[in-house]
Formats: sequence, structure tokens, C-alpha cells
Amino acid sequence: MFSQSAEKKARAFLFFSLFLLVLGISLLVTFTKHIPLITDFDSCVSAGNPVLESYPEQCRFSGKTFVRDIGNKLQKADLIRISSPSPGGKITSPFTLEGEACGNWYFEASFPLELRDSKGNVLLQTPVQARGEWMTEEFVPFSGTFEFLAPQTKMGTLLLKKDNPSGLLEHDDALIIPVSF
Repeated sequence: MFSQSAEKKARAFLFFSLFLLVLGISLLVTFTKHIPLITDFDSCVSAGNPVLESYPEQCRFSGKTFVRDIGNKLQKADLIRISSPSPGGKITSPFTLEGEACGNWYFEASFPLELRDSKGNVLLQTPVQARGEWMTEEFVPFSGTFEFLAPQTKMGTLLLKKDNPSGLLEHDDALIIPVSF
């Protein structure tokens, strides 16, 4: 029905098409394996992208900017400041907490501290003590060394809560600091 020449051409075309299909799939698999999935600041930095000298730090990739999560540190700087651990810093048990808070952040010279893993599990719940006269509107230093339960996740959150003996929600406040384990 087909001539030998036409059959050879059809067979050659079929093999060539099959070769191109296999080559295309191979290239697709190869290049998609090596393209890093960039979804946040850490994955952007890990992929070798430039980090801008800013605070908080920023990483750029493919027209997108990813900002290091520092919690609400900048928004609460006029009420409470933390010097250690740094936002996003790695902590192990025990860890040292240092900083300063306005006198009205304390009640009876302390305020509540919580450490949670990224699933919300409470790893630590304890008071933090003032290291000076807390009955002032000025900043009062605090520090302490704390042990916590083993986390189930790699990331967590430190919550430095304003002491609120009234229990009224409108008086609640907290410094939120992301940490890694």
C-alpha cells in the first residue's frame, strides 16, 4: 500500500518524534529538579540570592522581595526591646533572654513569657523578672535563663506578654519574636 520510501520516511519521522519527546521530558525533569522552590526569606538566601542591607533584611529573586520575619519587634520598640535572642535566631535549652521593657509592661516586677513551637504547643510558660526598679515609666532591664520542652518543629515563637492583672483584652499586648530550634 505504501512504497518502501514512504514507509522509511514515516518510520524515520516516528523515531525522530519519539527522540524529541524523550529529550524534552529528560530536559524538563532535569531542570525542574535543580530549580529551587523559593517561598520565603530563608529559602531565598539558601538559593544564593542577594540580601539587601536593610532592617529587616530583604532577599530578592525573580522580581519578588522576601523579608526576614522579625515579628513585631519594630512596632513594640517604644515599649519593650529584646537584645537576645535575636529574631529568627536559633535557641536551645537552656537559653538566655535579655532586654528591657517600660515599667508599665511589668506588674509586681514581672511579666509572662511563653515559648511555642510552630504547631502552637506551649514549650515554656514562666514569669520574667525585672532587674531593677519597675515602678517607673523608664525602661527597666530584664534577663533570665530558661529551659524548655523539646520542640516538635524547627520553628517557634517567643511571646513576651505585657502583664495584665485586670484580664481586660484591651490591656493585652505582646512582643512576638520568631525563633528556630
